[in-house]
Amino acid sequence: MARIVNVSKGTTVAGQARRAERPWARLVGLMGRRRLEEEEGLLLSPCSSVQTFFMRFPIDVSFVDGEDRVVKVAPALVPFRLALGGRGARDALEVAAGTAARSATAVGDRLAVEDERQGEKE
Repeated sequence: MARIVNVSKGTTVAGQARRAERPWARLVGLMGRRRLEEEEGLLLSPCSSVQTFFMRFPIDVSFVDGEDRVVKVAPALVPFRLALGGRGARDALEVAAGTAARSATAVGDRLAVEDERQGEKE
């Protein structure tokens, strides 16, 4: 588990983010879940686009580049949709709908991943 912080705004985007780095984990993502709690998130890496096929709830998706800068925010992405991260997108953070607004996450912000097991920033 990791904590995702919006360094630019000083807010927490996801207090408990799970990582999906292997192809199967990225493909399955949040499918099958009934909901995503406010503090939960899924960090997909690498990932330049997401799909919400077979999901049951809307999500906010923040796409970040190689320098951990947000390049696109797709708010309240409903089930059975596709979102492209655009130029430079390397990773995607999926969180509960409304989280991007609550954490004031916007294009240009820098996100940091804090590994809870090691207490380090990545």
